[in-house]
Amino acid sequence: MEILQIFSRKELSMEKGSIAVIILAFNEEKHIERCIENVKQFASEIFVVDSYSTDKTREIAQNFGADVYTHKWENYSRQFSWALKNLPIQSEWILRLDADEYLSTELIREITAEINQVAENVNGFTAQRLVIFLGKYIKHGILPLIMLRLFRRGYGFIEDRQMDEHIVLTSGEVHALKHPFYDDNLNGITWWTNKHNGYATREAIDLLMTEYGLLDNTSIQSGGTHSASIRRKKLKYIRLPLFWRAFFFFILRYIFRLGFLDGKEGFLWHFLQGFWYRALADAKVFEIKKQFRFDDVAIKQYLIDNYVHTATNE
Repeated sequence: MEILQIFSRKELSMEKGSIAVIILAFNEEKHIERCIENVKQFASEIFVVDSYSTDKTREIAQNFGADVYTHKWENYSRQFSWALKNLPIQSEWILRLDADEYLSTELIREITAEINQVAENVNGFTAQRLVIFLGKYIKHGILPLIMLRLFRRGYGFIEDRQMDEHIVLTSGEVHALKHPFYDDNLNGITWWTNKHNGYATREAIDLLMTEYGLLDNTSIQSGGTHSASIRRKKLKYIRLPLFWRAFFFFILRYIFRLGFLDGKEGFLWHFLQGFWYRALADAKVFEIKKQFRFDDVAIKQYLIDNYVHTATNE
């Protein structure tokens, strides 16, 4: 376990309905002020876990009142797990939020109202995440992604996966919130494609780990019925032929789900995220399989040696 740097600490108090927000960050100076100011409206504690940003992320976060910690990045799942284990969280509830995300005004009001009257057997809340791409809300082609992001402290953990990690409850019920939060990244296409090249590497490993039976896909049932549905669809996707599945996915979203109605931004989103990114992940799956001459035993051993139980004791 290692806390590499603490920039600020506040006097903490445990109150019913209190919420701690955990924001993972790396070079997020474009977003971090917006995110912190958004959650200040309801949060009792705001923690930013930074992965050694080279821009002004830490300085901005500290100036706007967040408790800032630094910790070396391994992947999203293990960074968030580190945060849950090591941050001095005192609030009753925890909200997971990315730096480029923010809650709608309606969702903030709903959370404020619900959190103080929720039944004792409810330990998590889901909300729908909507995407804004190049300044445009992507309304068509994709279904709202309903995610468990708010959970009672001590009753939730994050799956240890390379990609597509979800919050899972250890017990209790999940309540669905009606209003959305937004994924609204302000960076350009070059940043987006570079970022998703890295995502594609993680996605390729996740696809292979699932294909070779090295991931537990049962725990997601505790993350809400929608999350479980998404995971089941992904398992079906994996069984489709390499490369063709990316093409089919693009056609499904852009044509049959009317993605073309969102104009040029909609085309770029569905082409880049629905086809290019997934084809790139398939290319990396193919590359690994070819490296081992399509020997299933050798491929599985490679995955076990490099990606199973590799977390350090933190």
